Amino acid sequence: MPRSQRNDNFIDKTFTILADISLQILPTTKREREASTYYRDGMSAQSEGEYAEALRSYYKAMRLEVDSYDRSYILYNIGLIHTSNGKHARALEYYFQASERNPSLPQAFNNMAVICHHRGEQAINQGSLEISEAWFDQAAEYWKQAIAPSPGNYIEAQNWLKITGRSSSLN
Repeated sequence: MPRSQRNDNFIDKTFTILADISLQILPTTKREREASTYYRDGMSAQSEGEYAEALRSYYKAMRLEVDSYDRSYILYNIGLIHTSNGKHARALEYYFQASERNPSLPQAFNNMAVICHHRGEQAINQGSLEISEAWFDQAAEYWKQAIAPSPGNYIEAQNWLKITGRSSSLN
């Protein structure tokens, strides 16, 4: 039994049932159904903090999934796990890949910005002001991309952009 069908959470069970019905109703291939199952298993494991198991499921889903849009969410979730594990460079790689496949994924741009901002703060602590400014500039660019499709979101980022004088292209 797939992991996603063993979840005890009512909302997760409901989502799983609806997803299963959708997969049966919509014209999908066996490969697409398997990819979806692995993706849902990965989400379930990730929500339980079972990151190694989640990564295994996501990598299996990546081998099967051909749709660029769907792949973007798998890549994004892999990025989340690497962020949680403190592997920021790897996380950036996955967020970047996700945003390439789906430029309308503001949360990937936001997470890239957060990592860049964090690296900027680390550079300040190490006394490297020039390097910190480069990281902050990169964070600003990513935040602008996150904010563009949803101007009502990321208010703290918008305030930071304004306070630091980096909000030139915001609406």
